[in-house]
Amino acid sequence: MFPDIEVNTWWTNLGWTDEEIMDSYHAHGESEQYHSELKTDMDVERLPSGKFETNKLVLELAMIAYNILRMIGQESLKHKQSAKRTVKRRRLRTVLANLIQCASHIIEHARKICLGLGCSNTWRYAFYSVWQRFAYG
Repeated sequence: MFPDIEVNTWWTNLGWTDEEIMDSYHAHGESEQYHSELKTDMDVERLPSGKFETNKLVLELAMIAYNILRMIGQESLKHKQSAKRTVKRRRLRTVLANLIQCASHIIEHARKICLGLGCSNTWRYAFYSVWQRFAYG
């Protein structure tokens, strides 16, 4: 009743090798993850207006914010203490929750203003390294 053989076929006229076609297929799935992350984490699932120009502006601002958050996430990967396991990328939700929305307080001491992240914050070293990277280049 059920077939013993299952076949996956792809038809193309690109002139690529079989491995290149399968890699391209899998890369498409990865790009869908980024698209989904943009829509859900940046809250642009539904555009706010019926006017094209307004929606265009919202998407452009979301694109800029998305790229900045991706840069922060990739930079935070260079600091190993914040990760419990090795990862290739950080989701926007993780960057927003652990690096952007982290609890902190302003400290004034010896004519200096500092940002206190607390000793129990495991992301404080990653935050500091990201801040140094983008503040000083």
